[in-house]
Amino acid sequence: MEVRQLRYFVAVAEELHFGRAAERLGIVQPAVSQQIGRLERELGVRLLDRTPRRVALTGDGARLLVEARAALAAVDRVRSVAEDLASGRTGVFRLGTSPGLGERLRRGVGTLRVSSPELGLRLVEGRAADHARAIRRGELDAALVRGEVPGTRSVRLWEEPLRVVLPRAHPAAGGPVAVRELKDLRLRLPADPALEAAVLGRCAEEGLDPERGREVRSVEDTAVEIAAGDRDWTVVYGEQAGLASCGAMLRPFAPPLTVPGLLLLPADGARECADALAAAFS
Repeated sequence: MEVRQLRYFVAVAEELHFGRAAERLGIVQPAVSQQIGRLERELGVRLLDRTPRRVALTGDGARLLVEARAALAAVDRVRSVAEDLASGRTGVFRLGTSPGLGERLRRGVGTLRVSSPELGLRLVEGRAADHARAIRRGELDAALVRGEVPGTRSVRLWEEPLRVVLPRAHPAAGGPVAVRELKDLRLRLPADPALEAAVLGRCAEEGLDPERGREVRSVEDTAVEIAAGDRDWTVVYGEQAGLASCGAMLRPFAPPLTVPGLLLLPADGARECADALAAAFS
């Protein structure tokens, strides 16, 4: 029995289609059929029922699928450890993070500590695009980001609500804010493509072409400036209750506006590891 035979079997069992399994594996369909036939002969059991119209797991195939997945996960762990040993990063999980994850990050890291107390951890803060490149180069093991990242394996974990920060005396400060109510203010945004796309998309939907102010470098400093003046507004992720002490008003959008929160993963990572990380940071 070969590892590749188990991989081919799992692919067909999950796709229930030899053509799709071959495409997923990046090989030709006859090779998949040949190797699964060889596996069945070696094991002495029929794993799949094949007809011209359908492929289905047999009872024996369903039982073997559980074990095959476990065996492949073990192989992937061995390969990962070997790669770590070769690169000198033994026992260190490298996680890309984004500003303002707060309780989600603390909770997820705590879960990882409980399940793998021997695991070291290195957090790397940065932008989503930089994290995606680092994962492709093998410099990060995973990353938590906001906003879609094309061409990257990802799992959507949460929806991050956006909040408007505006002067306390502004007429729209009394409740949820429609962006058309802010046409008399300048919009100040950070260098965050996901947040900018969401906000400007909402402005376009409501027919607002906002006057743009200076870029936001520090959310806290900008909130103080907004509280002290009457000309600007900005947008932040989540509640950020600490901004209330700056004197500005923090209000939800009407209707609500969100940005997706994603877990970025290596393209060839084991499914079991992806599931464990998704559960920890959901």
